[in-house]
Amino acid sequence: MTWVEPVILQGRGLRLEPLAPAHEAGLRAAAADGELWRIRVTSVPEPEQTRAYIEAALQMREAGSRLAFAVLDAASSRVLGSTSYHDILPAVRRLEIGYTWYAKSVQRSHVNTSCKLLMLEHAFDTLGCAVVGWRTDNYNFASQRAIERLGARKDGVIRHHALRRDGTVRDTVMYSMTAGEWPEARAQLLDLLQRHAHD
Repeated sequence: MTWVEPVILQGRGLRLEPLAPAHEAGLRAAAADGELWRIRVTSVPEPEQTRAYIEAALQMREAGSRLAFAVLDAASSRVLGSTSYHDILPAVRRLEIGYTWYAKSVQRSHVNTSCKLLMLEHAFDTLGCAVVGWRTDNYNFASQRAIERLGARKDGVIRHHALRRDGTVRDTVMYSMTAGEWPEARAQLLDLLQRHAHD
């Protein structure tokens, strides 16, 4: 029995389903919304790479290191993007949230905050995580701002850490949130969503 089992997370108008081959067409359409694979600091699959992207995620799930989700609009079942638990370390009750991307049409909406709230609730309240981490490209400033808005703290920068899709090497900015920080972060996220609903 693995620590992080496939699960459907639902709420706030969204449904997170374990990523499966059935999501291929929807994922392809979501990535095409804004041609997201052209952004060098993201991990969005090119259209013809979508199946391979799903297969790689499933292999990592089999190995116990990643649980990828398709993010769906609960009402229409339209695929909005994808996100994952990854670098899952049961011995120290740690996992990271990443491989996250959304169709351009839902960026800067409630979707990312709602998704992260569902994932953090499951990680801290159900799985009993001690810490949840995030990592991002040192040049992906939008991602860094989004992570900081969640209430995560910056741990530091790992220099010359990983290859980008264009062959250059990135520095990786690391963030985390501990179980002790979660209640305050949760209150802040709920407040953000509440205010967004009234915009």
